[in-house]
Amino acid sequence: MITLFLLLMQRVGTILILAFLLVNVPFFRRLLPKLDQISTKFYLILIFAGFALFSNLTGVEITKNNNLVSTTFLTGLPSSDSIANTRTLVITVAGLVGGPVVGTITGLIAGVHRVFQGNGADSFYIFSSIIIGWISGMIGHSYSKRRTYPTAGVAAITGLGMEFIQMLFILVFSVSGLQLVKLIFLPMMILNSFGTWVFMSIISAYLHQEEQLRAVQTHDILELANKTLPYFSSGLTESSAKQAATIIQHYTNFDAIGITDSQNVLAHVGPGSDHHVPERHVVTDLSKRVLASGKMEVANSKEMIGCPIPGCPLAAAIVIPLIVDKQVAGTLKMYFTDARKLTPVEEQLATGLASIFSSQLALGLAEEQSKLVRDAEIKSLQAQVNPHFFFNAINTISALMRTDATQAHDLLLELSTYFRTNLQGARETEITLKQEEAHVQAYLSLEQSRFPNKYSVNFSVKSNELNLLPPFTIQILVENAIRHAFSGRKKNNCVNVVVTEKRNCLHILVSDNGNGIPQKLLPHLGQRVVDSIQGSGTALENLNRRLTGLYGPKSALKINSSSKGTDVKIVIPRKVKTI
Repeated sequence: MITLFLLLMQRVGTILILAFLLVNVPFFRRLLPKLDQISTKFYLILIFAGFALFSNLTGVEITKNNNLVSTTFLTGLPSSDSIANTRTLVITVAGLVGGPVVGTITGLIAGVHRVFQGNGADSFYIFSSIIIGWISGMIGHSYSKRRTYPTAGVAAITGLGMEFIQMLFILVFSVSGLQLVKLIFLPMMILNSFGTWVFMSIISAYLHQEEQLRAVQTHDILELANKTLPYFSSGLTESSAKQAATIIQHYTNFDAIGITDSQNVLAHVGPGSDHHVPERHVVTDLSKRVLASGKMEVANSKEMIGCPIPGCPLAAAIVIPLIVDKQVAGTLKMYFTDARKLTPVEEQLATGLASIFSSQLALGLAEEQSKLVRDAEIKSLQAQVNPHFFFNAINTISALMRTDATQAHDLLLELSTYFRTNLQGARETEITLKQEEAHVQAYLSLEQSRFPNKYSVNFSVKSNELNLLPPFTIQILVENAIRHAFSGRKKNNCVNVVVTEKRNCLHILVSDNGNGIPQKLLPHLGQRVVDSIQGSGTALENLNRRLTGLYGPKSALKINSSSKGTDVKIVIPRKVKTI
């Protein structure tokens, strides 16, 4: 038994070395975040089936007299002999990582190979391997629904259980079952369970490292956004692009950064700057494709980049479009001189940067257009954007990076949605109900992350989502309720938003169960600025003026309030956006 234990330990050690090498392969790393895709399952089946076949081939032959035969590769054996190997370990890990489909098919392939290896004997290995793959896959699937993997401890217990199932099959169906189980039970139970624990620990360590890296990158993105805002908001010029490119290179791991407008190179910082020169036309095929399609592209080789200059040091690239008003205004190009540095982390980073920089460019365009806008109401509305909300959101996201990088990433996207809608509202007189609701939801996601469980906001929308209304109509009322209705209260705070259609009109009702508004202030809200320690009512006045200016006095705010709460009603003519 000791000899078998030592021989199996060598096999388990080999599998774990291969596991360590596998996790460091960029291709395998790119598969882990995409487990729901069919192509990912296919590749995982190929990988783990290869591991399982290797386990069969490197097994220890056990003769009918319980003698051990160790060879380099065990391609076949008499039907009377058996094999001690690490097949169950691999099938279990396949299920824990890839789910029931990957685990079951890997088990099927491994079991069929084991039967052929034994010249057709012991066909029960097919069924046992399939069952092991399916059970471990279901355990892995239960964790994947929570966007995580089984811990090393769960993996060890699962490995122990799966090996026990295999032992039961051998005991019941093998001709020499009892004699064989006595010999292999302890070595295989201990080593395969241990191997499963270490294999999953290697994968978990990599994933933990990725989460830490995302948290650091989120922090860097916030810092980067703050630094680049003055330059991108001033528009795409050679001067602003060079400053922005220098900052981006400093805060990221990319070797070179390039920025173009829709035709010419504006800036290039880093390797390749001798021929990627400002004021010249875009030369790489990759950039030309992005400008034409408006979609991000990734190049993993010099050939895919398509630079016509011989000896260009750029070996890998991510090119993202900078989109303003649904038009490609330019591109941001991020390069590596070593293609192996390009990982899914960099691709995710590029996606986030594209959204942020496009919003910054849109902000600059909105600021430029606002100088020419004659509608004083729109200018007044634009002035209502509260900078304190932005800083509070940034602080909340920064704090979450240490505890929940995924939520921090989601809130960063919500912040982008919030300000993108702000910019759109500053340029347009009316937006759709769907856009307004998305703006409110983005605001609520950020606000509720600061004060979890303090507010409950319920929507009841029984209206065409393409109905038009002035931007910020519902958002201002919801924000006003959250900020002023529940002073001194930490729970049981509820805001209800009801949108309906009646008699060709759009009816909007925002109500709360707050403390109410002092009766002496009610006649003045929406009519003028009021003197109050809780707020000036400027936002309500601005909203009321826009409503009456667009639709007449019948659409003015109707506010009713008591100690049980406040109702704000709006009725505007129903207009539907044509597509």
